[in-house]
Amino acid sequence: MRAVTVLSAGGTISSVDGGAGRPGAVSRLDAAALVGAIPGLEHVETRSVRALNGSQLSLDDALAVAQAACTEADADNGVVVTSGTDTIEELAVLCDVMCGDGAPVVVTGAIRPASATGADGPANLVDAIAVAATAIAGLGTVVCFAGEVHAARAVRKVDSTAPHAFGSPRGGPIGRVVEGRVEIAERPVRHPALRPERLEALVPIVPTWLGDDGSLLDAALGLRPAGLVLVALGGGHLPPRTLSVLRQARDDLPVVGTVRPERGAFLRQTYGFEGAEGDVLDAGVIPAGHLSPPAARMLLLAALGTGAAGEDLARLFAVGA
Repeated sequence: MRAVTVLSAGGTISSVDGGAGRPGAVSRLDAAALVGAIPGLEHVETRSVRALNGSQLSLDDALAVAQAACTEADADNGVVVTSGTDTIEELAVLCDVMCGDGAPVVVTGAIRPASATGADGPANLVDAIAVAATAIAGLGTVVCFAGEVHAARAVRKVDSTAPHAFGSPRGGPIGRVVEGRVEIAERPVRHPALRPERLEALVPIVPTWLGDDGSLLDAALGLRPAGLVLVALGGGHLPPRTLSVLRQARDDLPVVGTVRPERGAFLRQTYGFEGAEGDVLDAGVIPAGHLSPPAARMLLLAALGTGAAGEDLARLFAVGA
């Protein structure tokens, strides 16, 4: 059994009522307080990295948390990261991109604040520690929530308020935690590790919709981003006018293509109408496979942070796509 270090980055799991002056829960509990409130975890090391709610994290904050997780994780030490559920998807992907195949990095949090009746944080934390201590190496980063274990690149927040807040719409959880026993039924496809020193590039996410005339995509391109994530319809389709805008930017920046359906896939050669997947790919879009738009953005940010471009960039998204 591995030793475990809990890294706290804030979020609902560490939030308690703000008291006088401002109603509502605010992130106040550090890593030591989170672990110390649960009997039997005296052997767990703790370190507080940030004390922010998920929507307050910047790219610099996310990079600092991921770097701390990668530093702590090795063959003898598993890592649990507690963070806000609003952006756990992005943080988990970044840890997965950066930390490689050593001991698991397990990301968890809570839907109910620590001061709420029926707070779910302690149970999630106990389960996450069990995964970090006993799960096989080579899982990469996973999200442990409500007794389920999800691969970082597949997980999505599927409910804003229910304790069962996370799911993997495409394939389901890869494991469970039952009475502290970790059951891993499936190992996710692994990917090359990237170690960006900075995440400073501008990479917007641009959706499309019925009747889209391409004006939002045009406005986003006008910001001169370093890259862009496009959320296409269906199996990778765009309205014709949006496709026209995309074609004009073909050689200006990397555009990664995702799809709107949660259980979608970017097609290659099924349809032949104007704006179908073939036209979108011919316009230079790099398909992101099953990745969600936020996950694709984090991978693109990390790749750009290491200087990846061209075919190297395409290969990063092709693995397991």
